[in-house]
Amino acid sequence: MSQSNAADENATPQQKVLLPNPFDLKDSQILERVYLTHLHDEDKCDVDILWNIVSNVLKTRFAEGKASITGFQPDYRTMKLISCQMITTPCGERYVHQTTMWILQHLKTYSWDAKALVALAAFALEYGNLLHLTEVPPSDQLANSLKQLNQVQTRKMPVNNLVELVMEALQNIQEWATWSAVGYNTLEVPSLSDALHEVPVVVYWILASIIAATGNLVGVSEYSLSDFTDRLSLAVSRLQEHLKYSKEQIDYVEEYSRRKKAFSNPKDIVEFLKLLIQHKGSKVQVYDGSTKNNIDIEVLRQKHVLLFISSLDKIEDEILLLNSLHERLQENPKEIIKDYKKEDFKILWIPIVTVWDDNQVHKFHTLKDTIKWYAVEYFYELPGTGLIKEKFNYWGNPIIPVLTPLGDVMNEDAMDLIFQWGIDAFPFRKIDGIDLTLKWKWFWDVTKKVNLGVQVKGDRYIFIYGGSDKKWIQDFTLAVEKTKRHATISRADAIIDHYQLGRNDPKVVPRFWIEIESKKLKKHKDALDCEIQEIVKSLLCLKQDPQGWAILTKGSNVKLLGHGEPMYQTLAEFEIWKDKVLQKEGFDIAFKEYYEAKLKEIYDRQPCAYMNVDNNTANVVATITCPNPTCGRVMEVTSVSYKCCHRDAPNTGNI
Repeated sequence: MSQSNAADENATPQQKVLLPNPFDLKDSQILERVYLTHLHDEDKCDVDILWNIVSNVLKTRFAEGKASITGFQPDYRTMKLISCQMITTPCGERYVHQTTMWILQHLKTYSWDAKALVALAAFALEYGNLLHLTEVPPSDQLANSLKQLNQVQTRKMPVNNLVELVMEALQNIQEWATWSAVGYNTLEVPSLSDALHEVPVVVYWILASIIAATGNLVGVSEYSLSDFTDRLSLAVSRLQEHLKYSKEQIDYVEEYSRRKKAFSNPKDIVEFLKLLIQHKGSKVQVYDGSTKNNIDIEVLRQKHVLLFISSLDKIEDEILLLNSLHERLQENPKEIIKDYKKEDFKILWIPIVTVWDDNQVHKFHTLKDTIKWYAVEYFYELPGTGLIKEKFNYWGNPIIPVLTPLGDVMNEDAMDLIFQWGIDAFPFRKIDGIDLTLKWKWFWDVTKKVNLGVQVKGDRYIFIYGGSDKKWIQDFTLAVEKTKRHATISRADAIIDHYQLGRNDPKVVPRFWIEIESKKLKKHKDALDCEIQEIVKSLLCLKQDPQGWAILTKGSNVKLLGHGEPMYQTLAEFEIWKDKVLQKEGFDIAFKEYYEAKLKEIYDRQPCAYMNVDNNTANVVATITCPNPTCGRVMEVTSVSYKCCHRDAPNTGNI
């Protein structure tokens, strides 16, 4: 029977109750007991210097010896007191527990790393003296006498792997203490808090192990140190796992801080985007939806970027919208609008996915095949996700920030603007949306003033129409009703309303046109006024169409001013172009494309209109409108005849 077991057998029942065997305790129970002994970290201990001194004594492969520090005096009284307590600990695991708790209570105002280090330094007093005496030459009489006094020949050196493990455990605790002292946010580095639940347990087993090793060293006991090594090793493994995650989280925080600092003042749009999507040292490419190939991100240098940020869920409508917008940007790409060139605007999609499983990867590939613009293709955690959330306030709903070639933000989110106005909102600044609203505000004010009864709701499509040809009115009304009930409109999740001018109150008709006419009297103050005057002229031209006229709106956005015949034929031939409603971003785009083609077809078959006038007739200088119903412009006076070739006819519907 071992001495420790014999001591346990000789212990009184009361002692066994008060002194539990540490190997009968779970680490969770040890944590509760140890944490009760800890108060605030008030006592100061230069752990770095003391660690160097202890390392010089123990000389393990985990800590190479360093030069002695002469300017530091360890708390000798405390270390000697602990050393004596360890030496005089009776044989038995219960007494090891008792001494361990005594040391922890004595060091209650020390930090966790200092508790373990001071106890290890106390162990080093005995261990170092013994180690030194075993290495002195036989000729040294003083040393030989000290060997006899210290009974060096009868002592048993602790197993080296235990000492190395203790040193490794202490280094782990110091690493944790160093990171904790930085003051990282626990939400950003939660593993440091998790590690704190393991640190007291590791400290306990460090102390218990060196107390047992000291007992073997001075010959008062014969512990199986492997039992202590095993328990310490398990606790250290758990701590190291938390430290591993802590390091990853800290690296992420530090990298995020670096990116955030650079993000506040990027050199250009490419660096801006790299801060969002580039992992360290990786090559950055983007997927080109038009060629189905990956290309270098340099393609976006010196470009304005519409940054589409979204999840992978329920974004089919947004993709249709952006596909159509991409096509419109490709039309007359060198066209300059408001000092911006259309070809300088590109669309880039950054999908935000928390976990890339097989389902998410498959969903991304399916969506990717439908886009015509650029996309970031990745299947790992995006390094700039935090920046995206913080910079653009992204929390799941799709957004479209607009960025300049220098990486500045022109618009934090142009999504609603683009949904409402489409390409008309180019170059997609907030002011462009405000200008468009003001551009048509006067028109909606007129409809309210004359009590037209139009209810503008969200992105609902509205036909406002009228004219003097009753048959055309009837046919157009039936065509609208048939179209609005079509299955394709339901699948497109579109709603169509229609309002006939003067249907319920004929007096509304002259009031409406008088209000429109009154807008011509306003002076031109700025570019917006000029645009309004052009709209007024187009509306008054529509009024003269002998068949009728129709206005198509999407919410408050007036999309089209149309002449009677092509507007009716566009609706009547809906079966021909219905599929484009689902292929475009909406009913209005598909309608307008077909209408413009139909208008051109009618225009092409209309010859120039002539009207001969007698030279002696006073009417030679009079204003006469073109008799062609699709034109209605004031005719040009050429000598003694009036002539109109309808040059503006194809454009009367483009708003």
